[in-house]
Amino acid sequence: MDKNSLNTYTPPKHIVSAATIVINERNEILLIKGPRRGWEMPGGQVEEGESLSQAAIRETKEETGIEVEIIKFCGIYQNVNRSICNTLFLAKPVGGELTTTPESLEVGFFPIELALEMVTFKNFRERIEYCLNEDTQPFLVEF
Repeated sequence: MDKNSLNTYTPPKHIVSAATIVINERNEILLIKGPRRGWEMPGGQVEEGESLSQAAIRETKEETGIEVEIIKFCGIYQNVNRSICNTLFLAKPVGGELTTTPESLEVGFFPIELALEMVTFKNFRERIEYCLNEDTQPFLVEF
């Protein structure tokens, strides 16, 4: 490479996000109802200087009011064309109170079967199913 091409090099822009599948002691799953995508698991973008698991914990607390402990890393969904990597973790609630925010119009714990019917946005239901099935982990789903 000549030095002129180095000056025009722009690093790729990727979005890295982290989401949690939170299961309580009654085997219910924590969902939020967002303004754009309907019911889904809590999560969001990883900030600079933040680990994937820290982001998952922070986003869950911000969106639901629930403090969680990560149980395990489950896998990654990568939207190749949009350069988005979504990391998924299994977690359990350890404190906090259910709270709504502008990002989460409704929040709650729901029986797993019902929760899977409620989640209708794109492949989000499949993401939850993969996180609940140890046989599929760790997974890398590229689409």
